[in-house]
Amino acid sequence: MSNNAWESEFRAVHGRAVAAWRNGRRSVQSLLESEDLRFLDKVGCSAQELFDFVDDLMAWGEPDLETVLAVQGVRRSYFLEEMGGQPSGKTGSMAALPSKSAAVDGIAWLPRLIVKARWKLRGEMPDELMYGCGGDRPFLRRMGMTLEGFLRLVWECGDDDARIVAAVQSAAARRVRA
Repeated sequence: MSNNAWESEFRAVHGRAVAAWRNGRRSVQSLLESEDLRFLDKVGCSAQELFDFVDDLMAWGEPDLETVLAVQGVRRSYFLEEMGGQPSGKTGSMAALPSKSAAVDGIAWLPRLIVKARWKLRGEMPDELMYGCGGDRPFLRRMGMTLEGFLRLVWECGDDDARIVAAVQSAAARRVRA
């Protein structure tokens, strides 16, 4: 499926999900129709992930469709290129998730976000967790980064946490200077 085709279909699915949410279908089980679920599987997006994005959009006004599309674009590329379009069959454990106050080089939230980004890339996000949640978005804004950019960074850096931390510090320093 070409980039334009998947993006068009994702936009349509997102639009239907927003309409369903507005019509009172506000659960993962009721938000999407079966054909939409099949499409999401092909692009590496779970129903829970789309629900979380739509629910936050409706409640908080973000993330907007363009942000969601960008994040899912990175996930889709990772899913197809690194995973061969096959799910890992694993789910991250909430017990393994660093706390919100866990810090690296004095940056609280970053250890947690690194783990969440890795799980998002691999499609292993537990249902109770959201990449791009109401904690991630303001954190990344403060650091001068975007959800998409951070996800790409984690993909590029692999398991090299020090490189991720250095890139976040650099982005935050640029933001302060600007």
